[in-house]
Amino acid sequence: MSTFIQSIGRRGLVCAVAAVMLAALAMPAAAQGKKPKAKAPAAAAKAEQPASQPIQIELYQQLPPLRVKVLQELVERFNAQSTASQVTLVESDWQAAKPPHMMVLNNTGEEAFLSGKTRYKPLFALMKEAGVALPTVKPAAMVTRKPFNATGQVLALPVGLNTPVLYFNRAAFKRAGINTDAAPVATWADLQGVLGKLAASGSRCPLTIGEPARVLIENVSAWDNVPVLNGKQPSFNGLFHVKYVSLMASWNRANLLKFFKDRTEAEGHFAKGECAVFIGPSDSWADFRNINGLDVGIARLPYIDDAPGAPQNTHAGSSASLWVSAGKKPAEYKAVANFVNFWLQPENQVIWQRDSGYLPLTKAGIFASESPLLGDSLENIKVAIGQLTNRPATSSSAIQPLIERESALRVIDEELAEVWADRKSAKAALDSAVARLSTGK
Repeated sequence: MSTFIQSIGRRGLVCAVAAVMLAALAMPAAAQGKKPKAKAPAAAAKAEQPASQPIQIELYQQLPPLRVKVLQELVERFNAQSTASQVTLVESDWQAAKPPHMMVLNNTGEEAFLSGKTRYKPLFALMKEAGVALPTVKPAAMVTRKPFNATGQVLALPVGLNTPVLYFNRAAFKRAGINTDAAPVATWADLQGVLGKLAASGSRCPLTIGEPARVLIENVSAWDNVPVLNGKQPSFNGLFHVKYVSLMASWNRANLLKFFKDRTEAEGHFAKGECAVFIGPSDSWADFRNINGLDVGIARLPYIDDAPGAPQNTHAGSSASLWVSAGKKPAEYKAVANFVNFWLQPENQVIWQRDSGYLPLTKAGIFASESPLLGDSLENIKVAIGQLTNRPATSSSAIQPLIERESALRVIDEELAEVWADRKSAKAALDSAVARLSTGK
């Protein structure tokens, strides 16, 4: 934590940032730059001299539509207060003859970008060379390690941080006679009782889960403090995981739980009111809050009540990261550094969190999100951070890069799909997933 933060204390920072943030939110994007002062007569002649053109910085992105809009607004706020450089969103990616300066890549795009030769400039090195502070901390044990090197230095900015949470349709719960004033579920046993009531009240899809491998293997294991590795080898095919996946399969057969093609489809069925409960990424809150007529509640991921030490902590994975292309000019890297610094300012962090749903990137952003002045607009951030920091991570609950990889989660999802389709038992599917990850196939 910086000396500045230590000197004013947590409460002082919350108040100070909240005041700045509220002022920022109250102003339209174009008005957030400082109004230029009138030039003195002595400076008039100098002002008439031709000014140098601002450095043009290109930014490519692979974000969902709502997040593209939020990113565009961030860019406009930056451009409004910057005379030395301007950022423009472009269509060309890293495969173009002249790659853009910056790229916000999703997990699939990131895997392709990182394959083969090194195509990026490490962010920590860029910021240091530009003389601009990078107010992020080394990743905690429960936070994604993908954009960091072995010593915790930032290679790219994980702008799409999220963790799985539980969403529920308040109207569906009320029809089933379920109280929504308090958190409706704490454990999976609680959830099973709730799903039964929802089905009895007419729900044809009481529960759906987006990204099953990430939720049911990676995060349920961490939340229940159960290891997924034995040494360096995957080991999520023991009694705990077999019993748990078998339970999900029984819910599926009983029509309490439905699986769809991907997160987008599962989220869509919940958004339309067709599914009463959705377990998925914490940033989905931003999508649900923009749907008229959808009264959505949010709660922690359920835990298994007989798991020792549960609940422990969940993991923050990044669905998008900001990478910087290699081979650009020093002046361009300086402009990129200034844009990254702008993005990490507390007031911009809060706006990014509120409008994109993604988690804070700095401690100041976390503190700012706790302000009571924000109401429930950042309820997902509070629930998510509460999960991530519920207890200090253990060797069993710490994030594991082997399981976190997008390619590894795809393998697990493929095997779990065989269970949901009744083509494999839970044991056979998990054994197969472990074998495939152990051999790299």
